[in-house]
Amino acid sequence: MSFFKNKIIVALTLITVTTVANAQDHRFDPPWNTPPQSKVMFTVPGVDNVPDLFGDINDPQLVVFFAGNQFMCIDDLLSAFKKQHPQYQRIFAETLPPGILAKQIAGGSITIGNMRITLKPDVYTAGKNKMDQLPQLFSKTAPYAYNRLALMVQKGNPKQVKNLKDLGRKDVHVSMPNPEWEGIGKRIEEAYVKAGGETLRKTIMVDKVQDSTTFLTQIHHRQTPMRILYNQSDAAPVWYSEAFYQQLIGHPTELIEIPSAENIDATYVAGLMKNASHAQAAKDFMDFLVSETAKAIYRKYGFTTK
Repeated sequence: MSFFKNKIIVALTLITVTTVANAQDHRFDPPWNTPPQSKVMFTVPGVDNVPDLFGDINDPQLVVFFAGNQFMCIDDLLSAFKKQHPQYQRIFAETLPPGILAKQIAGGSITIGNMRITLKPDVYTAGKNKMDQLPQLFSKTAPYAYNRLALMVQKGNPKQVKNLKDLGRKDVHVSMPNPEWEGIGKRIEEAYVKAGGETLRKTIMVDKVQDSTTFLTQIHHRQTPMRILYNQSDAAPVWYSEAFYQQLIGHPTELIEIPSAENIDATYVAGLMKNASHAQAAKDFMDFLVSETAKAIYRKYGFTTK
């Protein structure tokens, strides 16, 4: 009798431990921003959290598509803009990868889960390289912030990753933005060549992709930190601001600097859409982005400004 009793106790213990572990599975899940207040607050980690859509999707007075890795700035940016321009209170913003946003603009819509969005941006922001590919879309462009690469690793850096070359090691699992739609991807490949030549780039982007020790992301500014936090990847090249932000909010990650000789710079450029539905609001937001108020917000989150 005691044998069966012990088995029952062990089984119940395992169920309890599993339940506790499962309850922690989503402890680092986004959204990491502060959501707008509503009568019904219904965010379910791992199921319904929609972290890269912000604000008012119904009858917006301004629509902005931001290159995704600026998501951490959105709360402060929109709050400060609304304070300066109280006539604009219904603002909708997306922070998806710039390549996906460009496809959304070209196709006129995007579907996420079961939701289809047909809103068109008044302002689009992306890295300079991407903006240079789309000059026909804009009546005006302006640079407003700058960035550089860094490495994000787990707290304590258990694999002792010190530089870009270490990402080529067989024992290091890498989270890497997919160059097909992530603008940062091609720039990181440039850094690999700087650090270790074509051999390093091929090792990380071909050989390690084939053996699954390099994981290619679809939304690197969300997937990469989550993979690091959930022990699925050991290290990742990211924009400095992304690694900085994860530490800022107290997540167990570390930031490793990349020497300037191996690093690359990013210039963020905003474009006022020629067909902007809310032309005056778009002009006001363009002016705001290059203001000292906006630049101070970007600096707060690890970007640089001029």
